[in-house]
Amino acid sequence: MGEAGNIVAILWVTRDALHSPPLQHRNNKILWVSKIPSTSLDPLIIKAALAGSARTVTVSVPGGPGPSIIDLPAPGCWTLQLSWSGHSDKLKLRYVA
Repeated sequence: MGEAGNIVAILWVTRDALHSPPLQHRNNKILWVSKIPSTSLDPLIIKAALAGSARTVTVSVPGGPGPSIIDLPAPGCWTLQLSWSGHSDKLKLRYVA
C-alpha cells in the first residue's frame, strides 16, 4: 500500500517475488488499485529510484491505475513515486535476481 494510502500494488508474481531480470515465460505483473475514483484515462507515471544508487527509471502505464507489467533494470529495493490524474503516492518494492 502506498504511504498516503491512495494506491495499492497487488503483485501477481512467481515464487512470491518480482524479478530483475524477469523470469523466462513469467511477467512482473502488478495490479494498481487507486482508492481515489477517477474518470480520467491519464497514464499512471512511475518514477522509480534504486536504493543506494543514482539509478532511476520512469515507466508509464497507459489508462492509469490497473493491470501492468513493470520490469525494472536491476535487483534491489526500489522507491516508486506514483502520479495519476492529479493524485500521487509513494511505495517501495523489492526486485530479486
